[in-house]
Amino acid sequence: MQHTAEPHMTSPSSSNGALHGVRILDMATVLAAPVGATLCADHGAEVVKLELPDGSDALRALQPVKDGVPLWWKVANRGKRGITLDVRQPEGRDVFLRLIARFDVLVENFRTGTLDRWGLDLAALRRANPRLIVVRLTGFGQTGPYATRPGFARIFEAMSGFTNLTGEKDGTPLHSNYPVGDYVAGLFCAFSIAMEVARLRADPDMSGTEVDLSATEALLRLLDPLAVEYEQMGTIRGPAGNQASYTAPSNMYRSRDGIHFSLVASSNPIFKRLCEIVGQPAMAADPRFSTNPQRVKHVDELEEVLVAWFQAHDFEELARHLERGGIPFSKVYTVQDILRDPHLKARNAIVHLEDAECGPLPAPCVVPRVTGYPLPVPPIGPAPGEHNEAVFTQAGLTANDIQRLRARKII
Repeated sequence: MQHTAEPHMTSPSSSNGALHGVRILDMATVLAAPVGATLCADHGAEVVKLELPDGSDALRALQPVKDGVPLWWKVANRGKRGITLDVRQPEGRDVFLRLIARFDVLVENFRTGTLDRWGLDLAALRRANPRLIVVRLTGFGQTGPYATRPGFARIFEAMSGFTNLTGEKDGTPLHSNYPVGDYVAGLFCAFSIAMEVARLRADPDMSGTEVDLSATEALLRLLDPLAVEYEQMGTIRGPAGNQASYTAPSNMYRSRDGIHFSLVASSNPIFKRLCEIVGQPAMAADPRFSTNPQRVKHVDELEEVLVAWFQAHDFEELARHLERGGIPFSKVYTVQDILRDPHLKARNAIVHLEDAECGPLPAPCVVPRVTGYPLPVPPIGPAPGEHNEAVFTQAGLTANDIQRLRARKII
């Protein structure tokens, strides 16, 4: 989807990615939309990160920050080049419209109507680039009574019903100590980009498209059975602690030596093998436990047996039994466990991104892997304006132009 014959400035591994040749301008802030652009960069897209000249993106201040160095920023914005530009100023807006002509996708996450107020409405963007894909990721979408509300991950999680599934039964709903909602929305953002790129690639005469992505709807999309469960059965699913309310056994357990682990044995063949392991083979044929709906109904009686057996064995011993029996389970890993795990090591699930300030920084590998293509290791996220000269020169600005913009604090 190249607009010109100008060379791309991508990492050496990106030419193998399925999105090679796609140019994305990421002007979004904090996390959800930038993560979507990062996922595209992982798979070969050329992504340029646009920030204000003061580098005030809130992600640069979210922990972990070490000695003033924004570690989260560096790994979350990997694989991108960085520029600064104040599009709120008239000259900055003009430069932006000149720049956007070279891109296939614009990613933004400002409150609905913000770009319009800056003179960057859809009509202006279309005049600059008729085939531009504009992805707008907001908390609640571009329409509706909540369209202009601000939002963060925990707000999306609460409103979508996601948070209401987490916590102890009859207790307070709990948030995860991580912005799951941002990353779910980021996944849908990357999917949206790939989807619309495929559409435009299939029709060279087609105009660009506008994607209205609501982070709340992205989370809601994951909760397939909740609405039908309520409408057809009158059930409002709520928190149930670690014990699943839709399948059994599926819970968090604790071994004699204090190791917490998660175990799921919901299919009948697996449950039968688990019964043999815990010394209760007849339990698999017991009418109370012979099917999943019956196990859910009688879960408290089932849990008494399992909890007693697990608490009577150290983790290493019970892990050997569960491994031999083909039972899905895992110790609850800390990040230290993740970095030490032999399977994750063998697959290079954690790669190290080279960084001039901190040295190699660990980060999750590119997902998914594609057989026959090497697993790329992206470059670290950029410093504010790190690639100003290269990007603006490609857009046709002269050295004098760049110097003037810098003097006026537009870049």
